[in-house]
Amino acid sequence: RKIIFEKQWFYLDNAIGHIYGTTFEVTSGGNLQPKQEVEETATETKEAGTDNRNIVDDGKSQKLTHDDIKALKDKGIKGQEIVQQLIENSTTFRDKTEFAQDKYIKKKKKKYEAVITIVKPSTRILSTMYYAREPGKINHLRYDTLAQMLTLGNIRAGNKMIVMETCAGLVLGAVMERMGGYGSIIQMYPGGGPVRAATSCFGFPKLFFDNLHEFPLSKVDSLLSGTFSTETLPSEPEDNVLVEEESNGLTDEKQTALQEGEEESTTEAAMEINQIEEQETTDINAEDVEFKENKEKENVREKQRKQWERRKKLIETAALLREKNADGLIVASKFHPSPLLLTLLEFVAPSRPFVVYCQYKEPLLECYTKLRERGGVINLKLSETWLRNYQVLPDRSHPKLTMSGGGGYLLSGITVVLDKGKSDSSHSQALKMEEPSCKRCKVQDLHC
Repeated sequence: RKIIFEKQWFYLDNAIGHIYGTTFEVTSGGNLQPKQEVEETATETKEAGTDNRNIVDDGKSQKLTHDDIKALKDKGIKGQEIVQQLIENSTTFRDKTEFAQDKYIKKKKKKYEAVITIVKPSTRILSTMYYAREPGKINHLRYDTLAQMLTLGNIRAGNKMIVMETCAGLVLGAVMERMGGYGSIIQMYPGGGPVRAATSCFGFPKLFFDNLHEFPLSKVDSLLSGTFSTETLPSEPEDNVLVEEESNGLTDEKQTALQEGEEESTTEAAMEINQIEEQETTDINAEDVEFKENKEKENVREKQRKQWERRKKLIETAALLREKNADGLIVASKFHPSPLLLTLLEFVAPSRPFVVYCQYKEPLLECYTKLRERGGVINLKLSETWLRNYQVLPDRSHPKLTMSGGGGYLLSGITVVLDKGKSDSSHSQALKMEEPSCKRCKVQDLHC
């Protein structure tokens, strides 16, 4: 199919079989051809100005018009030659400084040279792309914040992780990439099923998905209360009925064949042709009916098989969660984090890290307060990473003028054993101690 990227359209058929990192040139018709490594010829004019202050951007410095450039493209002239002609027909190019000339050439090359490099997908590339193009789909999760989540969550091979995210599968893919197919991941999802649009872009092998489990959020409470139970598994369709139907069909065919043989021996040639044609039409109609019936039965079987597999996986995931020995918890969703975190922490083993991401600070402050009241956690920390990009080039390294306003907030901590009986009694005693005895008496008198 046609791929449209950065105002370029092309077909990826010719890219199959090449290694990652290969640079292609888009030829006529959208076909990709591997670019030959050619030494870049320096521009003929080595002249450069010392100051850009006298250059005025009035749109009149370029002699070539838009129609002229279009005519050059229609003739089949390559992008490199078009860039060279743009340089020659620019009246202000010689007056620009050396740095400004390089910047001008790079800008024109990007516009007119149809060159594409195919790189291997990774967490860094995908998170940068999503944040630049569609940040709303990943809850404005910046790439440096995602890196902090993976570090604070102690994601490593062999872990048993619980991931609850609504970031199009980006966080799940990042966890899967770091675990390398070793260990198990339980994805908690809202609604009818998990969303893994970004996860499919990583290109993971099938082995990675064998250790990936999923569990709906709607059944977490029933699992904790002990009332969780799946519906009765669908019984597989009986094969005996199908065998009988097939055998009946075979006997009918034999009978029709015998009848045809008798009729052929007793009829003339003209009658034979007519009867054969009629027989063919009836056979075709019968075959169509049988084909439709068989197809419907196959569809029913396939649906039953899928339902059975889904329930089987659900039972396996529930068994993994019941063990309550997960090695970590990652939450990055559009929902309020407090109920999610307080519920899912029940499945995490003691002395394990957890990380919660939220685009805003206030929900995490509420979550922080509730965790303090509940207990069972230590080293609670609410943080925000500050990121600024720097341009690092010879004689012109400086912070970039544009920067991200905020990358969201992280609440991290470590679970410990929670003695519920002691914590509840001590909490109630503390409340009684805070309230003076005389005040309690007055309240009782008023009620009387």
